[in-house]
Amino acid sequence: MNICMAHRGWSGKAPENTMTAIRLALAEPAIGAIEIDVQLSKDGVPVLLHDFTLERTTNGNGLVSAFTYEELRTLDAGRWFGERYAGERIPSLEEVLQAVKGRCLLNIELKTAPGMHPGLSETVLALLERHDMKRDVYVTSFDHEEIRRFRSLDAEVRCGLIVCANPVMMLEQLREAGATVLSIAYPYLTEELVNAAFEQGIEVIAWTVDDPQAIQQIVKTYPHVQICTNHPDRMLAIC
Repeated sequence: MNICMAHRGWSGKAPENTMTAIRLALAEPAIGAIEIDVQLSKDGVPVLLHDFTLERTTNGNGLVSAFTYEELRTLDAGRWFGERYAGERIPSLEEVLQAVKGRCLLNIELKTAPGMHPGLSETVLALLERHDMKRDVYVTSFDHEEIRRFRSLDAEVRCGLIVCANPVMMLEQLREAGATVLSIAYPYLTEELVNAAFEQGIEVIAWTVDDPQAIQQIVKTYPHVQICTNHPDRMLAIC
């Protein structure tokens, strides 16, 4: 059965990557997983934000990594979505781990690029160890080197590559990175790829699936693929 994964929390109903969006997802028992984006503040605190810069989803300006955690906490991360969410704050990963533990799977996307956020993998792993959550998460990234780095630190946590394509040698790339999860943009799903992945023990996530017809097609064709969506209600209405 397809797992419903709430993309950046229930981001169709509340500002993405905020505690309100996460709590909304946690309140729906049929949602089996939550995806979040994590990067480091200037002082090395893992925080939730998708973009490397603050402008789109907060009232701040500049790089996330240019501000301390306390400075980031002064920003408004909700008003852009709607006046009722004014005053919503940028959460820390630790806040999210405390809220999610024992309730559902957490997909932690490491937001980084070459030269950005040194120590991200080490810091995230330390928090997972502190909260005894290494078995309750996926750690994924577009940055294949970051996943290799994470796997070199700990082979127990399930790690995955995020791709927006279906490149030749995809499964070989996963093996080379030590990844057992493939997070793929849903238009690139093929039965050949999905079947080969499952045969090799690789879990597959399709993102970001918001169109009800696309959700229905994936549910029909790929019953074990996890569906990452901004609108879990659309998926749950079908399933």
